[in-house]
Amino acid sequence: MDDRTVLKNTGLRGITVASTKISDVQGTKGKLIYRGYLVQDLAENTSFEEVIHLLLHERLPTSGELSALKDKLAGYRALPAAVIDALKTMPHTALPMDILQSGVSLLAHHDPDIRTVSRDASVEMGLRLIARFPTMLAAWERIRNGKDPIDPDPGLDQAANYLYMRTGEKPDTETARSFDIALVLHAEHSFNASTFSARQVASTRAHMYAAVSAAVGSLSGDLHGGANVRVMEMLLNIGDPDNVEAFVNRILDEGKLIMGLGHAVYKTDDPRAGIISEMSRKIGERIGETKWYEMSKLLEKKGKAAFKDRKGTDIFVNVDFYSASFYYGLGIPVDLFSPIFAISRVAGWAAHVIEEQYAEAAPKPMLYRPESEYVGEYCGPDECSFVAMDER
Repeated sequence: MDDRTVLKNTGLRGITVASTKISDVQGTKGKLIYRGYLVQDLAENTSFEEVIHLLLHERLPTSGELSALKDKLAGYRALPAAVIDALKTMPHTALPMDILQSGVSLLAHHDPDIRTVSRDASVEMGLRLIARFPTMLAAWERIRNGKDPIDPDPGLDQAANYLYMRTGEKPDTETARSFDIALVLHAEHSFNASTFSARQVASTRAHMYAAVSAAVGSLSGDLHGGANVRVMEMLLNIGDPDNVEAFVNRILDEGKLIMGLGHAVYKTDDPRAGIISEMSRKIGERIGETKWYEMSKLLEKKGKAAFKDRKGTDIFVNVDFYSASFYYGLGIPVDLFSPIFAISRVAGWAAHVIEEQYAEAAPKPMLYRPESEYVGEYCGPDECSFVAMDER
């Protein structure tokens, strides 16, 4: 076989495509940093709204700025009636990520800043999307179950509002805070696939909605989003802690992966995993069902030991491993786990779109235009000569 026929695909791994001030993932040290702050410190000491301000405005807010941001998000949170009407026309079997992506495009038609080219306008568009992602997801969950959407409560924050709009019951303080921490943990992760998709589209000078729509589409793919879905499906398949060891041995015998163990970047345990592990334990205790947390903990222990024994190397737990049982404990349907990720990460996507288009070091987008290596066929040493239809 001619070497030219072998397709090469590095997935841009190890290739630096741009600089950023938004976040830093230090894989060998197990550090995730948002604009200079360790994610652990942010999770312990801030709210998701404070992190939104940090990502979009490059610093943590003052008390007055935080209050103003919350008021703005509350004002943006409701969906236009036409969008609700459109959601009601969708088949109830539609994939939630497709609904979310379609919803982004629908919202673009109702944004007063859509034709305005400025940083301030992009910030406002980003805030409208951040505010409305939880509303849209909660509305869709109810619509597909034959129920009317619930209007957002202006007195609740992003995390509590989503939980309220799902069921109509306001969450207790501890549950709302735990979900808020989950949003902080997932808000940003540098140049992952969906963020790169958003920046690539933004580099063409497309507006915020086009870039975020591309990001949602990227997140819908199995190789990026959905890892916590597969973790939960794995736990449901195992069924009981007594079955964990046999499951680990069988999976490794078959050369397959244990979902939630291993990461493309981290060479230590994911710095977010320990935080969400504890949240999984606590939500299990509150609902009186700790089996899924206990199974996850045992699976992590047995999986790491077996991998070390067989491969001679360590494997590490990522954030999806425990977010699965945490979201399940909150009563969130498994097929909504990836959209839940998106209602947090949209804050990071918006920040990257703004940086791509308006950073001081690059006031105009530098269009992403990678090269490729052609490995197709030639007709001998030269290009093929065109052959008419009746002569082929």
